[in-house]
Amino acid sequence: MVTTAANRAIEQQTADSHDPEKNNFSDSRNDGERRVDNGERRADDSNRRDNNDPRHTKQPRQNNQPRRDKRDVHGWVILDKPIGMTSTHAVAILKRLFQAKRAGHAGTLDPLASGGLPIALGEATKTVPFVMDGRKRYRFTVAWGEERDTDDTEGRVTQRSELRPSADAIRALLPQFTGLIEQIPPQYSAIKVQGERAYDLARDGETVELKPRPVEIHELTLVEHVDNGQSVFEAECGKGTYVRALARDIGRILGCFGHICALRRTLVGPFRETDMIPLEELEALCNRAASGEGSLADALLPVETALDDIPALAVTRADAARLHRGQAVLLRGRDAPNSSGTVYVTVAGRLLALAEIGNGELIPKRVFNLTGLTASPGRSNERV
Repeated sequence: MVTTAANRAIEQQTADSHDPEKNNFSDSRNDGERRVDNGERRADDSNRRDNNDPRHTKQPRQNNQPRRDKRDVHGWVILDKPIGMTSTHAVAILKRLFQAKRAGHAGTLDPLASGGLPIALGEATKTVPFVMDGRKRYRFTVAWGEERDTDDTEGRVTQRSELRPSADAIRALLPQFTGLIEQIPPQYSAIKVQGERAYDLARDGETVELKPRPVEIHELTLVEHVDNGQSVFEAECGKGTYVRALARDIGRILGCFGHICALRRTLVGPFRETDMIPLEELEALCNRAASGEGSLADALLPVETALDDIPALAVTRADAARLHRGQAVLLRGRDAPNSSGTVYVTVAGRLLALAEIGNGELIPKRVFNLTGLTASPGRSNERV
């Protein structure tokens, strides 16, 4: 066996807390994100289906068009999500473009925000937790002088001030918001309070006391301070951070109040801004592929791209057959790894499984079946 170290140290991961199918309709508003279906949820609640209403009966397919068969597609698409689109809608569009059987996203992005929305197709959904637990980077603009109940432009104004901060005052404050800090989530967040989502209680006019939570801000920088009462920041943060709360808290300490008025995500786990593909480009590629002039595989990144922080372990075909059946493999010989923890296993350069090393054994946890459409061979080399 040959062990290949990944870019960074081993990090234990668990998949149980992140169901990739649920991520299609994620309510989380973490990491500077907002609930994906603000308007949609209200419309659903107020317009219950009437079984006798012909508008809600199944309509025949127009022009007798055949239903397109779904297919096995495996890989990641890093959509450069446009402003105004929900993450749920984005997943639905890509699922249709690729005719994919399964799809999910790795972290909701605010409809008012643009930038990286990693969408997992097929077997890539098994690697969603590794992306969700990774670092995220945002570029965001804070408008000073108003605090809003949603901490962004959608909410109503709750406090005003004529004060405007100087660039020096802002920079002097940023070290207080760097490192491991305690942060109170926004009122409009997905955190549960006695079984109810905080945003549902807030919509009903209730004020909830949310407890501070530890979050880690790896970097927070003032990029630009303009004369119109706005400041541009960049932040790199860990899981669970609310960028909206950063704007709120900085504004309160400065005494001028503030809220997010622009937000773009530029990094999600291993996926960078250079990996992002605009929706228009994807649709154009889909049209070319339909006419035989290209392949949607060119838009896919390999499933294992999400596993950059995990060591890779190459095994023989005989050991691969055992792992594929869910059986453990004994690690013996001089090439046996000395480490323990999570690895991703390959055979002949192809992803086979996620496994745990312990007590001299390699125990499979997630086995991959990559039969179907996968990333073009050149996509892996493009990111090196």
